[in-house]
Order: sequence, then structure tokens, then C-alpha cells
Amino acid sequence: MRGRKPKPNAVKQLEGNPGKRAINKKEPKAPSAIPPCPKHLQGDGRKEWRRITKELHALGVLTRIDRAALVAYCQAWADYVQACAKVEEQEAVIVSDKGGMYQNPWVGIKNSAMDRYVRISAEFGMTPSSRSRVKVEGPTEADKMSELLFGKGTKVVK
Repeated sequence: MRGRKPKPNAVKQLEGNPGKRAINKKEPKAPSAIPPCPKHLQGDGRKEWRRITKELHALGVLTRIDRAALVAYCQAWADYVQACAKVEEQEAVIVSDKGGMYQNPWVGIKNSAMDRYVRISAEFGMTPSSRSRVKVEGPTEADKMSELLFGKGTKVVK
């Protein structure tokens, strides 16, 4: 039987480990980093990449191995923006030559892109409900000192 997807240790710890289950001490850990944007991601997808990578990196939830998931997220966003423009340009309902009414295919594309976008957003903690389960501690004194000495975005790693 399939159960719930296992949560990464970082998420469990941020939530305060509400189930009090053992933390996997052998979970692989990738260093926080912004992966390079792929060349094929263009237009609104590339703009979203630039915007969201800064935000996710500042939260410490983005690593280089998240690149493919992030590409899917940004492409879903680009598809959604394009479909919204097409629906606005052509209307949501199309009337055929014979007078029959049917849904513009761009409405389906828009809905599908939005579903993908929201589903992937939750994986990165970018939806209100996924964020509500995460507890983040404020910066420590050491982090504040590190920022003063080395610049914004630096953090003390133990």
C-alpha cells in the first residue's frame, strides 16, 4: 500500500517533529545553492526563475539538485501566463460556425498549467498550507554578526 510521501528531515525539524518519529540520520543533504537556469527556459519562465530562486535560496530550501523540479515549476508558470493571455484574447467560450458553443482549448491548458504550478509550489513550501506546517527560527546572534562581517545572506553553519 502507498502511504503519505515521507517528509525530508529539514521539514520535519522545522515543523517541530509533531509525530515524534525518529529522524533519518542518514538522509542525504545537499548544500543550499541556486542551480543554473537552463537555456531552453525562456520568457516568463526565465523571469519566474530569477524571481523565485532568490526567494527560495534566502529560505535555505533550494539546492542544485532541485533544478528539474524548479524548471517544471517555472515552465508551468510560463504556460499558465501564455494560456491566460490567449483566453483573454479569444474568450473562454468559442462559438462554432454552426452556432454551437464549446470551451476554448486554452482554458484547459490554463487549468492544467495552474494545477501543475500549485502542486510543484507545495513541494518547495510556496503555498499557504505548506508554509503553515513549517516553523522557522529567526536569525541567531551569530547569524547577525556573520551578516555584518560578510554581507547579507550569510549564515553561520555548525
